[in-house]
Amino acid sequence: MKLASLRSPSRDGKLVVVSDDLSRYAPADGIAETLQAALDDWSVVAPALEKLSAKLTADPSLGDTFDEEAALSPLPRAYQWADGSAYVNHVELVRKARNAEMPPSFWTDPLMYQGGSDSFLAPKDPILMADEAYGIDMEGEVAVIVDDVSMGAGLEEAKEAIRLVMLVNDVSLRGLIPAELGKGFGFFHAKPSSAFSPVAVTPNSLGDAWKDAKLHLPLLVTYNDSLFGKANAGIDMTFDFAELIVHAAKTRPLSAGTIIGSGTVSNKLDDGPGKSIEEGGAGYACIAEIRMIETINNGQPTTPFMKFGDTVRIEMKDADGNSIFGAIDQAVAQYKPTNN
Repeated sequence: MKLASLRSPSRDGKLVVVSDDLSRYAPADGIAETLQAALDDWSVVAPALEKLSAKLTADPSLGDTFDEEAALSPLPRAYQWADGSAYVNHVELVRKARNAEMPPSFWTDPLMYQGGSDSFLAPKDPILMADEAYGIDMEGEVAVIVDDVSMGAGLEEAKEAIRLVMLVNDVSLRGLIPAELGKGFGFFHAKPSSAFSPVAVTPNSLGDAWKDAKLHLPLLVTYNDSLFGKANAGIDMTFDFAELIVHAAKTRPLSAGTIIGSGTVSNKLDDGPGKSIEEGGAGYACIAEIRMIETINNGQPTTPFMKFGDTVRIEMKDADGNSIFGAIDQAVAQYKPTNN
């Protein structure tokens, strides 16, 4: 089953069921007005949504044309957004680039930060920034939306709580990160609004690609119309989503609608740092990673961060080449505040 939130007078959008090929949609009228409402009563609502999905699949004449431009992020705002760093290869490169030893605990205890969740970008919205000097970067990731999770939950409860899977562009401002982390109190300015894929998908709809609480497909990142990355999200993922959820719920319960991110998808090559697609590697899901490798190999980075006018597209396709979640497709633009 595939779900989306279309633009509406409500800031939380209007819940619709989308056909498997993303061509058509049917409103979830009388079932749930918003995705959050559906998640709040999932055991009751999900069977009705599945029934509507089956009708949409069985009858090609049903529904209206689905336009990704009309879609908000599946949850336009959420009660909680917690982003992990499950691909420890990425973390290892960050530290190696600055000649810092990586603590052994990073391989057994996930990194995670709590991001802002009150204003997610729509998947086609521009990334508005006041200054290119902030070091604007994309981060291609996979994310899950969970049902209620009890504090101290185990792996089985965590795995069973995963309701939906989607993609995310976790926009990062690299130029602001060092000063913020230097304060010893975590990210704030360096992590602006993220954007999620037009469609969120139930794990069972992903077939064999969803296994062991991981999504085993390449994440396609196109930067300025050139393929920048195709790292497989199921490879080199040190912590699966169940482990990330367990970590998030260690000292608090998680409410239905909580989003858990994987962190930047990152693949090794021959047990070493990844390489660009041109060099025979899987490429990258963020600019910071190629800059780290340039620093390790050459002493300094040469690839610049994003500039106004740059574009990024994040997508995932099935074995037949069909888009699963729709595409996050954004351009960087200069933010110009209005005078109040």
